[in-house]
Amino acid sequence: MSRRRIGFWYRLAAVIAKPPLLLLFKRDWRGMENIPADGGFITAINHNSYLDMFSYGHFQYNTGRVPRFLAKAALFKTPGIGILLKGTGQIPVYRESTNAFGAFRAAVAAVERGECVAFYPEGTLTRDPGMWPMTAKTGVARAAMLTKAPVIPVAQWGANLAMPPYAKENKFSFFPRKTLQVLAGPPVDLDRFYEQEATPEVLKEATEAIMAAITALLEELRDEKAPDNTYDLREIRAQQRRKAAEEGTK
Repeated sequence: MSRRRIGFWYRLAAVIAKPPLLLLFKRDWRGMENIPADGGFITAINHNSYLDMFSYGHFQYNTGRVPRFLAKAALFKTPGIGILLKGTGQIPVYRESTNAFGAFRAAVAAVERGECVAFYPEGTLTRDPGMWPMTAKTGVARAAMLTKAPVIPVAQWGANLAMPPYAKENKFSFFPRKTLQVLAGPPVDLDRFYEQEATPEVLKEATEAIMAAITALLEELRDEKAPDNTYDLREIRAQQRRKAAEEGTK
């Protein structure tokens, strides 16, 4: 999809979403020149607030290349929201069902049609105590290896200061106005993976390369160094299950 083909539904969504974003937040946008002008591509973004989809979406809308998000299927049944999601071409994700792989196939098809598909590689809001990216799932690397499309890493910060992940309503803080920072980097160099078989090990290594690029951009935004060890949600949960099992045997 070129810069000129945004479409009615995306423009309508922008009319609804942009005024409150402009009113409530300041912006610090960098790296728009790294968003491809033409052809299919993938963006890989860190996720630290329910609000950051709008922050990133606003940023990319202004580049002229609108993203297709992978969104929970239940949202498509929500009155009003569902119409906008369908109209703007977002991709429903049916978790824990026989249709779960359909979202991945739809994402790959969209990239091959020349569109942008936005991946949150972590799969959920970060649980890292310092709000750094967690260990990611391999879907974004798998899509990159199938399409060989550019993967643009994107880091964002600021939405989490207004709407922290998993915070209760009384912890929301919109004033004083926060700055929504978004930084897009150059395509991640994945050439060394393209001629390899997509084994779990290769996909893991490619995913780590993508996440390293995102983390480096976030370090630039935050002007601080990320921890040496990436927070691994699956390992943390496994440890919790082992601990619960051990306590249950006492």
